[in-house]
Amino acid sequence: MKTLSLFIEITKMDPTDYVGFTFFVGCMAMMAASAFFFLSLNQFDKKWRTSVLVSGLITFIAAVHYFYMRDYWAATGDSPTFFRYVDWILTVPLMCVEFYLILKVAGAKQSLMWKMIGLSVVMLVTGYFGEAGVMGLDAQLWGLVSGLAYFAIVHEIYMGNAASLAKSAGGNVESAHKMLCKFVLIGWAIYPIGYMAGTEGWYSGIFGGLPMDVIYNVGDAINKIGFGLVVYNIAISETARIKGA
Repeated sequence: MKTLSLFIEITKMDPTDYVGFTFFVGCMAMMAASAFFFLSLNQFDKKWRTSVLVSGLITFIAAVHYFYMRDYWAATGDSPTFFRYVDWILTVPLMCVEFYLILKVAGAKQSLMWKMIGLSVVMLVTGYFGEAGVMGLDAQLWGLVSGLAYFAIVHEIYMGNAASLAKSAGGNVESAHKMLCKFVLIGWAIYPIGYMAGTEGWYSGIFGGLPMDVIYNVGDAINKIGFGLVVYNIAISETARIKGA
């Protein structure tokens, strides 16, 4: 009985809490996206099923974490920084894997995948250190290291080996790669803004006071579901092309 009352207390949320509302909507949206991706797997050529499966895993993992983050926020009113970074350390590398999966048809090697995964882990770990105040070091320093790793990813997909492979593949693959690049360049830019809104630095006068969790929640939903829909679209197009050949 005590356990049940604790669960009820944790999940209770003020109807006027717009931050909590974004946690709830984010959870539902990503759970719905997961169901959509998983249930559509059988319609794709087997070459593309893994890509769509990974898209479903990304949104499913995020939905589970958003369920916990929503309860944490409702119970404490504090930003669930730890749970958010646990989510990102699982889902962001998988988003990097998507670049490798769609570029396999152009000859992408696993070294590309591991390079991008490594950069994403550095970006996230140092970002967490900055937000959590680990080691007592300046959040600006951790943010700089995290930002450098982010720009290394951007360089790889826009001007590095990934860009060259996409150009050589052409057609649907190149179009999908360009769209994913836009998500990384524009969509992922939301996260540095959220970071600066939640930490102290030279930027406090610009971003200080912004609703950090709302920024993160909206950004997550757009980026994770959007990533998956881009992959879904190329899987549909390439499967139709293969069947029509």
